[in-house]
Amino acid sequence: MFFSNSLENQLQHWNETIRNQPKNPNAYIRRGMVNFQLAKIDESIQDFDMAEQLDASIKSYLWQRGLSYYYAERFAEGAEQFEIDLTVNAQDVEETVWRYLCIACSLGVEEARNSLLTVKNDPRRIMQSVYDFYAGNCTPDDVLTVGQSEGIKGNFYSHLYLGLYYEVENNVDLAHEYIVKAADNYKIDDYMWYLAQVHKTLRGWTIFAQ
Repeated sequence: MFFSNSLENQLQHWNETIRNQPKNPNAYIRRGMVNFQLAKIDESIQDFDMAEQLDASIKSYLWQRGLSYYYAERFAEGAEQFEIDLTVNAQDVEETVWRYLCIACSLGVEEARNSLLTVKNDPRRIMQSVYDFYAGNCTPDDVLTVGQSEGIKGNFYSHLYLGLYYEVENNVDLAHEYIVKAADNYKIDDYMWYLAQVHKTLRGWTIFAQ
């Protein structure tokens, strides 16, 4: 669950680890993730960049940096990061959807829809349903129904990705409704749940959860 004190403790831990192991790329990735969870977006990108400098081979796996780019409004770099990620994980709906969101913010929804990459074999039913919705092949109710059938995690992901979709459509009311529900009603121990909290904070929708 989300406790800012716990995150501050984690940050101190990774600060200490980096002091002792300044050439450890994984330590920078882990600290970057904590910085992101604390809504310190620029600091998270600096950490991910340092990890890549220390080990260039991890660039294709830095999906966390793509998310940070999105919230830093560095959308072209975000889209590029997710495209690189897809070279090693071609059937991941989330990478494809985040690429869509970055393109929608930088070049428009029509361009994002026209350039949506094909994903057919993501094993998660809820994510396949999210993909079908972004591709225009099902309704929001269809996504919510699948989410409901998969319990709290399915409910979380259905609400999060509907909210993100509506935000790039400039439907702020629906974006707010779905993302706040994802964050407040369906708490899961997952990086993406923290992302929903960060989203709320950066949009000023609520105070940061304590």
